[in-house]
Amino acid sequence: MKITVIGATGMVGTRVTDEAVRRGHQVTAICRNPGTDGLPSGVTTVAADANDAVTLRSLLADTDVAVLSVRPAPGFEATLAAVTTAVLDAAAATGTRVLVAGGAGPLRSPNRPDLLVADDPAYVPAEYSAIAAASTDQLRACQSHPDATWTYLSPPALLAPGERTGIYRRGTETLLIDDDGISRISAEDFAIAVLDELGNPAGAPHLTVAY
Repeated sequence: MKITVIGATGMVGTRVTDEAVRRGHQVTAICRNPGTDGLPSGVTTVAADANDAVTLRSLLADTDVAVLSVRPAPGFEATLAAVTTAVLDAAAATGTRVLVAGGAGPLRSPNRPDLLVADDPAYVPAEYSAIAAASTDQLRACQSHPDATWTYLSPPALLAPGERTGIYRRGTETLLIDDDGISRISAEDFAIAVLDELGNPAGAPHLTVAY
């Protein structure tokens, strides 16, 4: 499978790229400032901006599926929805499926189903409220797009580099927690979930995974 990873040098993007190469896929890595550091050999690296519709259409025309894995810098969280729409526009024009490696913000709180995780301080400290709100807007951008084929994969509340175990649980629109009330997964296992979804789609537009 030909996979294009947009935002391939971030925490999630590098691990998605690694996992895709591990499984024998042909990978193109798109990033603003590409370099070979942290990316496996054999990956085609392209310098491009996710807002560049013309370049994106050209790149996505020769791919089977795209993974959007971008996280704006602090202070620029509001740009996330527009970037997502630009990628979906290009994908719709080329008939390319998109998996959005998004945020936990748009999930329902497990303790208060009437509350989004983005609005629940039990899972989103104040310093992360802007990116949580941006991820909610990102999902809405997907839901309002008239033509693109997409899947939005939300991580749990805690996502950080760690061990690659290959073990995780899958859910839909509610944040997953363990028996101790903790919602977490390693970035390595989140990448496994991304590739599993690409290879065997669950059929739901919004999914989440956790331990």
